[in-house]
Amino acid sequence: MTKHFFGDTAVLTRRSLRHITRSLDTIITTTIMPIAFMLLFVYVFGGAINSGSDSYVDYLLPGILLITIASGISYTAFRLFLDMKSGIFERFQSMPIARSSVLWAHVLTSLVANLISVVVVVLVALLMGFRSGAGAPAWLAVAGILILFTLALTWIAVIPGLSAKSVDGASAFSYPLIFLPFISSAFVPTATMPGPVRAFAEHQPVTSIVNAIRALFTQQPVSNDIWIALAWCIGILVIAYAFAMSIYRRKIS
Repeated sequence: MTKHFFGDTAVLTRRSLRHITRSLDTIITTTIMPIAFMLLFVYVFGGAINSGSDSYVDYLLPGILLITIASGISYTAFRLFLDMKSGIFERFQSMPIARSSVLWAHVLTSLVANLISVVVVVLVALLMGFRSGAGAPAWLAVAGILILFTLALTWIAVIPGLSAKSVDGASAFSYPLIFLPFISSAFVPTATMPGPVRAFAEHQPVTSIVNAIRALFTQQPVSNDIWIALAWCIGILVIAYAFAMSIYRRKIS
């Protein structure tokens, strides 16, 4: 059964990836907004923001990477919604394939597409002056956090993809996720925020994830931030997966 699941997932993932390669504008569109934010904050607002860092692009990049992923997962919900409405799910149900492989194919496609977008954004940041003395272990740790974050948000995206009534409803859920980094330590230190806003910013998942990635990039001690970040990512992933699979079972029953 396990071999059956992995084989079916691989076949369906290749199908989804072919759709991505035929519409590269998806990845381009996903990267345009984060790059625009990075250009705006570094070259327009950066001079007026005291981040306590020698290079504002170094300070800013972790938050921009999370925004890149948050904007990219809306396409997962969009593609899943189209598959639901096209009747392809009914065709898959009539075939001898592992049912959960259909969802995992969309999730893995999202992971690949978002990692490509993240690499593009990092390359642009390098052109803008981003520098990191982090070694291979730190970069691998950053990659691991971003992969977990992507999986967690993608499984959240599966929920509206399965249950939305319209295309707009399927993709609009990502807007609050894109906005969340703005109320965190992604752009300015939380110490500069008024009391209630600061309390929210310091206790929401984006701040701990951003702080952990920033510490890894700058070769600073990550303290408890990395464990809090991992706990947030894994907790969201587990809960979103359970809800998504529950909705999926009801849809195909």
